[in-house]
Amino acid sequence: MSKYTLGIDTSNYTTSVAIINLDTNEVTYSRKLLPVKNGEAGIRQSEAVFHHQKQLPVVIKDLIKEKKYDIISVGVTNKPRNIEGSYMPCFMTGYTFAESLSTLMSIPCFTTSHQINHILSALKGTDNMNFIKREFIAFHISGGTTDCLLISPDKNDIIKAQQFSSSLDLKAGQAIDRVGLMLGLSFPCGKELEKLALSSNYNFKEKIKLKGNDCCLSGLENKCKKMLESGELKENVAMYCLSYIGNTIIKMTEAVRKKYPELPVVYSGGVMSDLIIQNMISSAINNVYFCNAEFSCDNAIGSAVFAKLKIQEMVKD
Repeated sequence: MSKYTLGIDTSNYTTSVAIINLDTNEVTYSRKLLPVKNGEAGIRQSEAVFHHQKQLPVVIKDLIKEKKYDIISVGVTNKPRNIEGSYMPCFMTGYTFAESLSTLMSIPCFTTSHQINHILSALKGTDNMNFIKREFIAFHISGGTTDCLLISPDKNDIIKAQQFSSSLDLKAGQAIDRVGLMLGLSFPCGKELEKLALSSNYNFKEKIKLKGNDCCLSGLENKCKKMLESGELKENVAMYCLSYIGNTIIKMTEAVRKKYPELPVVYSGGVMSDLIIQNMISSAINNVYFCNAEFSCDNAIGSAVFAKLKIQEMVKD
């Protein structure tokens, strides 16, 4: 009977679980978005915790589907990033469940951050797991982060993320959701905004300026609001938003490549599932890697990968 590792991630957007078959490396996952009221851009942490408590049994039942799995370790996210003071209550729902499961089943529980989970998921989705043994650049672009990171191998955490640059104000995912709500779309707005933008014939070439290596995105929201108030078509506002973010990420990538010209770049996070943005970057920069939505949007695949790598280390020792 094959053995499996279980991954759990309870982010501010999604309740996620995943398992990996240690013999075949096959990934199976289940996830469910947290419910958000119409017109609102997210929910409070107390509400997120409540909904995770309700949804976690549901996604686990959907994952298992009455099958029997020999689970030998569990990986779980317990904080947003691997830095001192990083904390969000929503991650405690998955963490307390994972620790309880670990005790009941007498299996090890390994904790990682939501950010490392995203990067490992992207490596899995791009078939670049060998990158964990070398330095590379990773972008984590989502509703909570717009980070460019230097990644290096780490014995305890598998990989270590050192921030190279970030957004000094609004995050890319926040900008997308705010503009999307402005256009009457449903939260989270990424998919609908991309679909709307595909109807546009505009080719925006906004000049992007960085502050050092960091970006600022608050002006994007204001610009889109002015465009809409002046009567600009909604699809053009949507395209402007995504083009601005795509060009910003290109600028940030060019900045990090000046210092680390030979390193490959892996893009992770929900924003990076947008094909318009992917195509912009891949047309401008070489040696870059993207994964599809199941590996880039919020998921627990990276946590299951983390548990797999950690249990394999234990077996070697």
